[in-house]
Amino acid sequence: MNVNYLFSLVAVLLLFALAYLGVKVPGGQTLFGIIIPYVAFVAFVAGFFNRVMGWSRSAVPFRIPTTCGQQMSLPWIKQNKIDNPTTTWGVIARMFFEIVLFRSLFRNTRAAKKDGDRLQYKLEIFLWIGALAFHYTFLTVLIRHLRLFTEPVPAFVGLLERVDAFFQFGLPVVYLSGIVLLAAVLYLFLRRIFIPNVKYISLASDYFPLFLIGGIALTGILMRYFTKVDVVAAKELTMGLVTFHPTIPEGIGGIFYAHLFFVSVLLAYFPFSKLMHLGGVFLSPTRNLPTDTRARRHVNPWNYPVKVHTYEAYEDEFREKMIEAGLPVDKQPEPQAPEEKE
Repeated sequence: MNVNYLFSLVAVLLLFALAYLGVKVPGGQTLFGIIIPYVAFVAFVAGFFNRVMGWSRSAVPFRIPTTCGQQMSLPWIKQNKIDNPTTTWGVIARMFFEIVLFRSLFRNTRAAKKDGDRLQYKLEIFLWIGALAFHYTFLTVLIRHLRLFTEPVPAFVGLLERVDAFFQFGLPVVYLSGIVLLAAVLYLFLRRIFIPNVKYISLASDYFPLFLIGGIALTGILMRYFTKVDVVAAKELTMGLVTFHPTIPEGIGGIFYAHLFFVSVLLAYFPFSKLMHLGGVFLSPTRNLPTDTRARRHVNPWNYPVKVHTYEAYEDEFREKMIEAGLPVDKQPEPQAPEEKE
């Protein structure tokens, strides 16, 4: 039985309790409202930069892209210019579809036995839809929160909010991104629970960010629709953080600090987790290199001059002994002149 999700769930619950109760002690609001967010942001920037620089320094002497189509070959063989590109523009197109539409995930298949030992492959369409919903709603929520960190608020933030609240059915306005984000997190979690092979390989590090992001979404929904929060005071705190003049206004409840603490933990955890695929996808040699191995020879730059002993030189050295031993030779010895035989 895989109980890794229990450890992650307990950890997130403890983090919530730590923040919710910690702000009630003297100095707790300063700790969770100012110090921890700053430390988390520094850890995020430094960790992200370190990981990206480490990847950028990794030597990739050969073309090693994963391919899903025909490489450029003979003139009468049609090339797949996006899945197996040989030009820079082809690589850009491939990266665009990969980053924006998760193209490789769309073609992902899952094998399962059916009718006895018959192996059947199925497209993971729901995984692709769930991943798209998760990433795009998360991005939408992040952009909407720029309202709390900017003054004046950019026009595109207001436009996005109006689109997000298009299906208005109550007051305060219900944002679909928050609900869909929570639903997508729930789907990705249930998938790891009920699909046996996925459950088998799932670690606590796979469940923890799901619960953490779910906690961020849930506390945000609680503050907006149920417990309420002083938005003016919340923006005063966030603007103080951004302008490096931090203040702790009155009237902010424990749920807000728990929400902020979840965000801070996610920021600090991000560079050291699998979530770093956000930066890694741009530096992956399996994606960002053209496949021109048939058009151009790639020589390993690490190769150093090595003194070699070719077969021709070897045969010249041991030809007579090879003939005496009955071994075949490529070049027969030249016949000797009569005077040389005497």
